[in-house]
Amino acid sequence: MTALRLARLDDLPKLLPLVEAYHDHIGRPSNADHRAAALTPLLQGNPLGVVYLIGPRIAPIGYVVISFGWSVEYGGMIGTVDEVFLRPSVRGRGIGHEVLSELPKALADAGLNALHVQIPADDEVAQRFYSRLHFKLRDGMVTLTREG
Repeated sequence: MTALRLARLDDLPKLLPLVEAYHDHIGRPSNADHRAAALTPLLQGNPLGVVYLIGPRIAPIGYVVISFGWSVEYGGMIGTVDEVFLRPSVRGRGIGHEVLSELPKALADAGLNALHVQIPADDEVAQRFYSRLHFKLRDGMVTLTREG
């Protein structure tokens, strides 16, 4: 089983290059100060989200960020996969599937009732991947976002 552990503030130097690689990969580059400012509260225990590192403590191969919210529809706490990233050299080995299969079970012990993920509508590979993990499209539902 792939190691999955809650990241702490002293993990920030290992986490920042992974986040930078992910942001570059999705075409939404950010600067180091922005990344550090966004991650630090979560690494210090902010209850609105968590960061997990994937792989060995000394050299993580990826990370996942989950943000928390509340839903009457789902009867309590829900989570959203905000970011998930694996180094390209380790993809295709089932690690992402393993992590995203185990994560909801671990978070259920903390009271999580549902886990959401957002993917581009035209990304068929991601749709197949998440569908194998039992994520389903919600009929008639579309995510709309207002920034700022």
